[in-house]
Amino acid sequence: MEKSRVRISDIAEELGLSTATVSNVLHGKTKKVSDRTVQRVLAALEERQYIPSMAAILLAQNTSSIIGVVIHDHEKYESHVLEDGFISMALNSLCREIEKNNLFMMVKQTKDPEEIIRFASMWNVEGLVLIGFCRQDYTYLRNHMRIPFVIYDGYGVCGENICNIGIDNFGGGFQLGNHFREKGYEKALCIADNQICMDRQRYEGFCAGLKGQADFMKIPMERKERLAFYESKLKAILSYSAVFAVSDFYAIELMKFLMKRGVKVPDHMAVAGFDDAPICRMVHPALTTIHQDAGKRAAAALKKLRDLKENRKTESEVLLPVELVKREST
Repeated sequence: MEKSRVRISDIAEELGLSTATVSNVLHGKTKKVSDRTVQRVLAALEERQYIPSMAAILLAQNTSSIIGVVIHDHEKYESHVLEDGFISMALNSLCREIEKNNLFMMVKQTKDPEEIIRFASMWNVEGLVLIGFCRQDYTYLRNHMRIPFVIYDGYGVCGENICNIGIDNFGGGFQLGNHFREKGYEKALCIADNQICMDRQRYEGFCAGLKGQADFMKIPMERKERLAFYESKLKAILSYSAVFAVSDFYAIELMKFLMKRGVKVPDHMAVAGFDDAPICRMVHPALTTIHQDAGKRAAAALKKLRDLKENRKTESEVLLPVELVKREST
């Protein structure tokens, strides 16, 4: 049978001390505790093999040195959110930047804002980076906790202790539309699973850059339904000379779908994406896409968290530039 966990109250009762005294020794607050008592408590903790709760230790400290990164576990990721190219790039860059600042990163995936509040409180995090959440979520969080946080790709950001770290989505779409126009693709299609927020900005920029016929097609979020949709709309898709998918994942998936049906890319159909995930260079043909600098975004996120924590006046949004990367798929 598993041995029951030793509690602070058990140690305190054994030594005839208050739980507060034992707790203070455990957390290094010994200014008002005699050396003899400190030694007695430490000896008892070692003898009883006391294992402290990490959450309790962090709550007892003024700072945890932890930055929480919370990813929205959206249904479109089908329980594979951390495997997404954009998400993995963001986490990799955030990890490097957080460690460079002598802090620790803790990652959580959830759909529920209430879980974010419990997570932040339990680990006494210094700040949060939220990825993939909507305005309703971060407005709720702002009204229910005091911890500073920044958002990736937020919209309608308002209030104190909050900042959006965004990219020039319209500009990226414009660059891609202009590239298609220069390549002679006068009739092009944009595909996305919605037509709001950043996807809408990318499409509007695409239309402005193409200056030709730029139509929009909404695709299903679930992969099985999406592939069936492509099959049913194949004739309509092939009536275009080029397709811009608002993410690399959708672009590569469509490109593979077309090639399996004998469509040569880019000879019969040009395909481009957005984000410049590492896989873009590994597929054949290599994917033309819009590059965003995940490292600069992470650095901006940490800077804004510092500003917010130290109550420095700062703008509510940072908008980073993006750049067209031309490869073989166009």
